[in-house]
Parts: sequence; C-alpha cells; structure tokens
Amino acid sequence: MANRFHCCATCIHFGTDKTADGMKYHCIRLGYETKPTYQFNCWEPKPTVKKLMEKENQAGE
Repeated sequence: MANRFHCCATCIHFGTDKTADGMKYHCIRLGYETKPTYQFNCWEPKPTVKKLMEKENQAGE
C-alpha cells in the first residue's frame, strides 16, 4: 500500500528558500533541487507527519 504522506515536503531533509524569483526547494541531505510532491526512497518523515501516520494506523486497526 502506498503511503499518502510520502513526499519531499513532509521529509525532515526538505529545505526551502524564498528568492526574488520565487520559492526554491531542495533536499538538504542530498543537495539536489526538488519539488514538494517528489518522492525518493531516502524519505524520513517529520515528527508531526509520524504522529499523523501513527494515528491513522491506530484508527485502521
């Protein structure tokens, strides 16, 4: 089953920079530019996302 939370924007390594040209998104760990909706195998959810995932798992049991 796919994880609906899995995307760069929910990862602890997701970084943002506001520039004159708009928002720039990057992976702090890998050093690559990314987009909020991209998905990679190195994903590590933020603490708030972990809590939401745990809550959903408990509700589904």
